[in-house]
Amino acid sequence: MEALVQLGMVSELPSDAQTDENRETKDYFVHRNGVRYAGTHLIIDLWGATNLDDPDHIDAVLREGALATGATILHGHFHHFSPNGGVSGVLVLAESHVSIHTWPERDYAALDIFVCGECDPYKALPALKKGFQAERVQLAEHKRGLIG
Repeated sequence: MEALVQLGMVSELPSDAQTDENRETKDYFVHRNGVRYAGTHLIIDLWGATNLDDPDHIDAVLREGALATGATILHGHFHHFSPNGGVSGVLVLAESHVSIHTWPERDYAALDIFVCGECDPYKALPALKKGFQAERVQLAEHKRGLIG
């Protein structure tokens, strides 16, 4: 709390306020099937995909997918490289992120979804397949922060 107080300001904590020393820390790591890890990171390649040069469409599809995972969207930013070029963008999630880079001239998009806690990145796949009408989806999974 003192780090938030500017010079000359007074910080008074209520007598029942918790300090860093006595606050219980919540662990957001996942524990499934006897394995403990930070979260699941999906690497997704969409081939034969459509609507890859429309930042508004891409934003809407990724938001639908992120919400389907159970994530909380904090912020999104998408950049269109030229009137007919690709789009790069990210949704920052409370539980991590979703990102995309598109090559409309090749009908290809590279995405990644990294979520922690109770979120399930696989639940985003139907929204991605429908929204981009992908003919083929390549998928790889990586457990981040694997403890064992």
